[in-house]
Amino acid sequence: MNPLLTTKAETFRSGSDNLEFYHNRLVKLTNGVLLFCSGGEAEITIDLEKHHIIPNTNIILLPGSILSLRSASPDFQIHYFAYSGEMMKVACFRLDPAFIHFMKENSCYTHTRLETIRPILRMIEASAAIYADKENQFRESIAQNLLQIFFLDTYDKVQRYFTKEQLEGGNRKGQLFKKFIHLVHTNCTAQRDVAFYAEQLCISTRYLSAITKEVGQISAKEIIDEFLTLEIKVALQSTNLSLKEIADRYNFPDQSFFGRYFKKHTGISPKEYRAKRI
Repeated sequence: MNPLLTTKAETFRSGSDNLEFYHNRLVKLTNGVLLFCSGGEAEITIDLEKHHIIPNTNIILLPGSILSLRSASPDFQIHYFAYSGEMMKVACFRLDPAFIHFMKENSCYTHTRLETIRPILRMIEASAAIYADKENQFRESIAQNLLQIFFLDTYDKVQRYFTKEQLEGGNRKGQLFKKFIHLVHTNCTAQRDVAFYAEQLCISTRYLSAITKEVGQISAKEIIDEFLTLEIKVALQSTNLSLKEIADRYNFPDQSFFGRYFKKHTGISPKEYRAKRI
């Protein structure tokens, strides 16, 4: 069972886990999660990026994030507070959109200041207590308030410890590159044309390609293909959809074209990938 999954009946969850469910499995989260490593270490990936997790590392996973555990020490342990997408919308309603983007771009942070660790530990303790108190008629409202307090406190710390340039993404090219990544993450399942993203950013395709080569050392098309391939891998691993249904979901003209596309970018067919992962 996925320990970080919320449902309509259970809009938040809190507890401790070793994330074994995510070991060598790609899982796209429909809800958000706050994680705090209390022991051991691990290697995880979040949306294609690798992260080394050690004690006092705080992880913020927003809805839509794709999580995988690559390896972990036997004593690896995290505390978690999982919350619904609706709960996050309410908690972050008045916060600067640049801050939400900053959290997504800096999802893992290892704390060294005691004053930043204490609020997280208090929130973990409080969220675990209210989650266990099933009879409390205000438990969902209390959880909502705890989440809002966490984001407000994080926002305060980000404003104090990071420069405006770091928060907004550096120079114009850096900002455009991050906006492009966000657009691809949101739209790659339906849009694979570089021109679509250039139009959304109000720049030419040539300029967008130049930016991704300069900032990310990778072409715009390669970034789109990487994210789309990741989405397909998630579908192959975590759904019972047929290959034809997956081809239709991701707007391929037919199953044959879908198979060739996937093999080109992974080296194996969708059928082989699914069988290997199962």
